[in-house]
Parts: sequence; structure tokens; C-alpha cells
Amino acid sequence: MFDIFNYVPVLFLAILAIMFLASAVRILPEYERGVLFRLGRLAGVRGPGLFFIIPGIDRLTRVSLRTVAFDVPPQDVITHDNVTVKVSAVIYFRVMEPQKAIVEVENYLYATSQLSQTTLRSVLGQVELDELLANREKINKELQEILDRHTGPWGVKVSNVEVKNIDLPQEMLRAIAKQAEAERERRAKVIHAEGELQASEKLAQAATVLAAEPASLQLRYLQTLTEIAAEKNSTTIFPVPIDLVKMFLEKNGKG
Repeated sequence: MFDIFNYVPVLFLAILAIMFLASAVRILPEYERGVLFRLGRLAGVRGPGLFFIIPGIDRLTRVSLRTVAFDVPPQDVITHDNVTVKVSAVIYFRVMEPQKAIVEVENYLYATSQLSQTTLRSVLGQVELDELLANREKINKELQEILDRHTGPWGVKVSNVEVKNIDLPQEMLRAIAKQAEAERERRAKVIHAEGELQASEKLAQAATVLAAEPASLQLRYLQTLTEIAAEKNSTTIFPVPIDLVKMFLEKNGKG
């Protein structure tokens, strides 16, 4: 007669073996690595793919190797020329050495975020507002170099930093608008003055040519009369050149 109770120990051992194997098997995707600690000591980096650990002895910490886009919340920054602005940024970084990211720092995500906030306030506090608005690319590069230098010992690589928004006070916005308007007016006056200068130079050259050739002056006079007649004016004032009048006066004097 079949007695199931005789197989209970075997079933129990089989279940334990299956549970042990299930807890020993680890599978990591391509973008993750596992930092393995054996009895508290660093035993290396595992993954990707299938591997085994010793349950109860080994401890595995997963680390993602994908690029992280971290938003730096708006920071109150006082620029070098004593203007208070709110500046936000975004930082792109990734883990290059998983063992350092786990061993050298307690929480590399939190540490990188805090470092980015303090660095943003420190760097922007050394520049003036005009430089912050005009040379954003230069400031981004400087922020990236500083952050990458500090996060390097943690096995973290900062690949890019972008300053997103710069919120100015309302009075500063009005001052900038007035400054821009004054600059546009200045450019308009300069352009107008340059045009007047060029026109005067051309008129002076034309006067020199006409003075050298009296016949050309007469032709210009006739052309002007033609233009006046084309305007369909009811009254036309016909100026007579003094040379023509002088010729008739000389004839009358001889007579």
C-alpha cells in the first residue's frame, strides 16, 4: 500500500532545493550590473546575463548603467553684480564604475544631485547677469567640468549640463526692456547719421562735377523742369538761369 507520509521528507528536501536554486539564480539585463559582496567583502561585479550567488552569504546590489537625466530644482542665485535670479538646470550622468558607485559613496544619486545644486549656486554667483544671459554655453561647460571632476572618484561620469530657465525679477525685466529699446534707438540714429554722411559726400561729388562742366548744369536744369511739369501742378515757377539773363542784358547795353 502506497504511504505518502514516507515521501514527505523527500518532498520537503526537493522544495528546499528548488527554493535554494531560485534564490541563487540571478539574471541581469544588458544595462545593469550587480556589485557582489561575499560576507561583507567586495567580490566583484557580475552581469549581464545569468549567474549564481550563494544565498545567505552573498549580497547583490543592482546598478543601472543608463544615462540619468536629473532636474536641478530652481535655485536662488545672487550674481556677481548683486542681481537675485532663480536658475534651474538639467544634468546628464551615468555610472561608469559600478563598484565605486556603491563602495565610495552611500547614495550616488543623492550625492550627485546635492553636488549639482551647490555647484550651480557657486559658479553662477561668480558671473554677472549679462554674462549669464549671453554666454550660457560657456557656463554649461564650466559646470560640467566641475561636476565631472568631483563625481569621478564615485565612478560617475557627468556628460552634459544645461541651464534651462533663468527667472528674473519684474523690475529687472523692465530695466532690460528699457536698455534694449535705448540700444535700438541708438543704432537707428547711428544708421541715419551714416546715411546723411554718405548722401552729403555724394552730393559734394556731384556738385564738383557739375561745377566743372557748365553744360551739364544746364542739362540738369532742363531735367528738373521736366520733372516739375510731370507733377501736374496748377502753377509752375520757371526759374531763369542768370547766364541767360546776363546775355540779354549785355545785348541791350550795347544797343
